[in-house]
Amino acid sequence: MAENSVNRNRRKTRQGIVVSNKMEKTVVVKIERRVQHPLYGKVVIRTEKFKAHDLLNCDEGDRVEIMETRPISKDKKWRVTQILEKVK
Repeated sequence: MAENSVNRNRRKTRQGIVVSNKMEKTVVVKIERRVQHPLYGKVVIRTEKFKAHDLLNCDEGDRVEIMETRPISKDKKWRVTQILEKVK
């Protein structure tokens, strides 16, 4: 039983902003990360979108934390763990 809790702690977590909540129990979360260009050294913003399972009823614009989980559908491999900041 202890091994199971250790594996759960190793799951990837990300923070992002909800872009779309038009699907049932699914939200699209946009995650931005800043990386340095390998040749020129300029900081570039890379954006990635994830579909996440949502049981917390997030709205567009909310800042949320998502955690990696088993595949729920073809595209959904993440779930919303908490809402960090509600949209005003």
